[in-house]
Amino acid sequence: MWRNFNSFLFSLLLLRQAVSSAILPRDNDSFKAKFVAVISVDGMHNSDVDKWLATGPSNISKLLETGYRYTNAFTTGPSDSFPGSLAPFSGATPRTTGVWYDDTFDRTFFAPSSGCIGPPGAEVIYDETIDFNSTALFSGGINPANLPQTLINGKCTNVFPHMRTRVNTAFEVVVEAGFKTAYTDKHPAYDLMRGPSGKGLSEGFFPEMNAIGPTVEDTIAYDLLHVNAFLNWIDGKDVANAEGSLGGKAPALFGGNFQAVSVAQKTSGYVNGTLAFTPELLKAMQFVDASIGAVVNKLKSNGMFEDTLIIIASKHGQSPIDPTKFGEVDPQAVTNATGVKVAEQTSDDIALIFLDDQADTEKAAANLAANKAALKIADIIFGDRLVEMGFGNPLTDPAVPDIIVQPELGIIYTTSHKKIAEHGGLNVDDRHIACFASNPGLKKTTFGTKVQTTQIAPVTLKTLGLDPNSLQGVRAERTKPLPGF
Repeated sequence: MWRNFNSFLFSLLLLRQAVSSAILPRDNDSFKAKFVAVISVDGMHNSDVDKWLATGPSNISKLLETGYRYTNAFTTGPSDSFPGSLAPFSGATPRTTGVWYDDTFDRTFFAPSSGCIGPPGAEVIYDETIDFNSTALFSGGINPANLPQTLINGKCTNVFPHMRTRVNTAFEVVVEAGFKTAYTDKHPAYDLMRGPSGKGLSEGFFPEMNAIGPTVEDTIAYDLLHVNAFLNWIDGKDVANAEGSLGGKAPALFGGNFQAVSVAQKTSGYVNGTLAFTPELLKAMQFVDASIGAVVNKLKSNGMFEDTLIIIASKHGQSPIDPTKFGEVDPQAVTNATGVKVAEQTSDDIALIFLDDQADTEKAAANLAANKAALKIADIIFGDRLVEMGFGNPLTDPAVPDIIVQPELGIIYTTSHKKIAEHGGLNVDDRHIACFASNPGLKKTTFGTKVQTTQIAPVTLKTLGLDPNSLQGVRAERTKPLPGF
């Protein structure tokens, strides 16, 4: 009897080991590739991948046949596009990069064209408003007169977006190693991705999204510019109206984003009750899938597919998924409820509050708490808790807000009446995003452990044979590669 029982235990142990290895393979230290593409489908949640796969075979489902899918992946908090874009290329979160939002505040900055005269403390805006002409698709780039200023070595200096980043990027590391890089996004302000040296991108392509119409069809037409850029780069060709040059070489690291899904979520969203894709959102998903297929086909035709790691990771989700949870609250009501003088408030489905006098923090937080129900507040984060949660210390870091207000899921601090979803906040719909990596050399695997998009940065460099620890953000936050790499 004991012999049979021991035999049973041994068989059970073997079965458990076999299942474990099938679900969680050891990290692949030997995996290398010549090229890495990191693409964001802005707004795409992990749940959207499931819904899409349920519609039938697709280009995404094909990639997942030889890919690692991360079903519990999260983007930065806050989940604004700026920190969300930087995370997978820096390996760091806002407390380390200093990049919180595309419209925020800094206690050491001065207003544009101010000459750094007067008391410091100014709004820091890096969106379409810094363009020479934000109504033109090719806007002429960034107008220095629209940039915030700060004192650097005693000299009043215009602060370009890339100068805002406190740590280097994977693009800079790759360029320093002698390879080419390229990136495309929705505003010239994504100069951010060049990194603090300003030299991280061999080629940057930033057509102004503000110049197009508001519909999903308009956005698809805009996103096609990004698709064409990807295809040109794979051929080693420069893109018209881009900044810089590839010198005839395909970039070892390239990336960019799609906006169509995000716009469809904001304008049409999900079906009430079933939470299925609305027709407009389905159209956006079909476009993205076809675009990914076009990139794959170009890589194959150029003989580069087996040498390329493709990473799809959304820089942000969108809230709410359930349309019944949507609601608007006037952001001015949040400001007024503090009962103290507010220097700046950034509002989406979050409120980042910078106080005129930081000694008023506890008073402001108490006043907000007294208005919690009216303002639909889920959480008020300040003081020691702000530091403990990993956001940084506003008393020592001029970019950290004094108070973070997290509204209830689905609530947006706006009065626009133009959208039914938004991002930027800390809730699960904002942050639980789509993330997977594919290459013919990878075994189909699903990882359910919680991961962060910052973990993409060390994967990128490791795959290219470069040292992940050459990233300052990786060292500062001890960022590990995604499981499987």
